[in-house]
Amino acid sequence: MDWHESADRSGIDTSVAHSARVHDYWLGGKDNFAADRAAGDAVIAAYPGIVKSVRANRAFLARVARFLAAEAGIRQFLDIGTGIPAANNTHEVVQAAAPDARVVYVDYDPVVLLHARTLLTSDVSGAIHYVDADLRDPGTIVREAARTLDFSRPVAVMLIAIMHLIVDADDPYGLVAQLAAAVPSGSYLALSQVASDIEPEQMAEAARRYNRLAYEKQRHRTHAEVSRFFDGLELVAPGVVAVQNWRPASEIEACAKSAMWGGVGRKRLAPAAWYRGAGGRPHLRREPSRRSRATGSPRRRSASGRVGAAP
Repeated sequence: MDWHESADRSGIDTSVAHSARVHDYWLGGKDNFAADRAAGDAVIAAYPGIVKSVRANRAFLARVARFLAAEAGIRQFLDIGTGIPAANNTHEVVQAAAPDARVVYVDYDPVVLLHARTLLTSDVSGAIHYVDADLRDPGTIVREAARTLDFSRPVAVMLIAIMHLIVDADDPYGLVAQLAAAVPSGSYLALSQVASDIEPEQMAEAARRYNRLAYEKQRHRTHAEVSRFFDGLELVAPGVVAVQNWRPASEIEACAKSAMWGGVGRKRLAPAAWYRGAGGRPHLRREPSRRSRATGSPRRRSASGRVGAAP
């Protein structure tokens, strides 16, 4: 039994286009239906560059994942809005650089769920898990992801090509802020979003056509609106840019065209308390030891072995 038969038996509504399946169609996949192809073709008619844009975003995902694993040293990844498996899935990229990396995929599309076994295949020492949840429910995502990820250690939250499916009424900035609050300092947010201010007329028409045919509705955003998702984070160079311009690995990638903004931000480390000691040299101010906290002064052992207050 192929996956199309599985979809029929699972009661999946194939009469209405769904984002993951339309995306699969643009990437040349076979995991889509007539309604998905019709929506995809309608968008192509309005914005012929959509296929190149989707592929440029896929390359952005691979570069970001590689940077986070190989350069930033991240070993835990929370990939929300996973979509149907394609080339360079997050776990494949990060575990090639760090075999012990742990990856949790999150999606609510039932077709993606049918493909979960593909995503959960790993022949290295790391772990892979799949959570059936909606981005609009970050509490469930974090709770379920905690079965695999240690949220006391840095996590990379991946929101690649998903935020344009979160309309303003769903509080997109609040959702991202909740995810950022759930991870510790030293964690990262990687995000890409369809732009409203790149080829604006074509993109506006593409959104109108898509919204008439698809289950989810799209909300494209300006550069300033996408940058706002990184409020309170330290942007990694080159900042929020068209996805093909984020650290391209080749001239071919740099010359690609897209209508998507993307960036990576780091959650700042908690500031240390520094003070100037003798000679103006900086010293890290340490908390008093537990034994002497009541008196407010650190304790030291004298030459005689007796413990007394430091002068």
